[in-house]
Amino acid sequence: MFDHFVFSKFSFLLRAKDILMLPQYKGSTLRGGFGNAFKKVVCTIRNSICDECLLKAKCIYSYIFETPPPEGSEILRKYEKAPHPFVIEPPLETKMHYKPDETLTFNLILIGKAVDYLPYFIYTFEELGRIGIGKGRGKYELKEVCCDWKQIYNSVDRQLKQVKNNSPSIPSYLKRGKEELPPLYKGGLRGVTQKYSLITLNFITPARIIVNEDLVVDLEFHHLIRSLLRRISTLSYFHHGKRMEIDFKGLIERASRIRAKERNTKWYDWERYSARQDTKMKMGGFIGKVTFEGDLNEFLPFIRLGEIIHVGKGTSFGLGKYEIMEGE
Repeated sequence: MFDHFVFSKFSFLLRAKDILMLPQYKGSTLRGGFGNAFKKVVCTIRNSICDECLLKAKCIYSYIFETPPPEGSEILRKYEKAPHPFVIEPPLETKMHYKPDETLTFNLILIGKAVDYLPYFIYTFEELGRIGIGKGRGKYELKEVCCDWKQIYNSVDRQLKQVKNNSPSIPSYLKRGKEELPPLYKGGLRGVTQKYSLITLNFITPARIIVNEDLVVDLEFHHLIRSLLRRISTLSYFHHGKRMEIDFKGLIERASRIRAKERNTKWYDWERYSARQDTKMKMGGFIGKVTFEGDLNEFLPFIRLGEIIHVGKGTSFGLGKYEIMEGE
């Protein structure tokens, strides 16, 4: 089902040159700063609105950051934008002040065609370091970028090294070494014969899942599956060029039979300032653990993929990150 799906995950190490004053949740600062610097780096026609730009169909910024559905798109008719092909996973530490020479690390996940644009991401985050981030526009240096714990770029020689298989398909990722996988997947998904009836998901960053135009507070299993199906199918269509043939209605109907056995979540409120809209935006969501019980096997590939690409709204800020805790 996911043979065509590819991704790469990179770790960026930043060294503060000035005092950095950042919020506790740094996803908004990193993503917002990246967007502004990215447009300055690649935009040919400055001060132009993307939707009105003659070059939008071939523009890297438009593809990566605005991602408009192509003309004549068969899906997403009711959406203005397709999902972004990247996820920025901010450091989860709540530290807000970084002294010169102190470091912080964040992850960047590129999906589908966006993997080819890694050099643009590296250059943009270098440029953002020169511009400055956070309160007071503190400057930093991009020290290194790693993939699979191997350094592929550093600030000394500034040469991007090629890494074998740094764009694995989803099936190859699922079949990696057993010590790297959660207990539920140590047998490999394709070889699953055991019937799994229990799974616990730990939502690490706020999950903003919307069903029928309402934010979900108490997560039900069908809420999760609806959101995952929407995200996976649109990422496949717009960033891999393939429409997935999935029985959406049947899957959602069967997902509604899975019950929440235990729920230990709370609402996490935070807000970000949008320079484009000149307003503060509420970005709260639920965090914590939910245990589901039922016939889970057919849903496991979607849940595992969701661990990588996140779920819900605001994924480019790092929202909707969860991990599989256990399965029986």
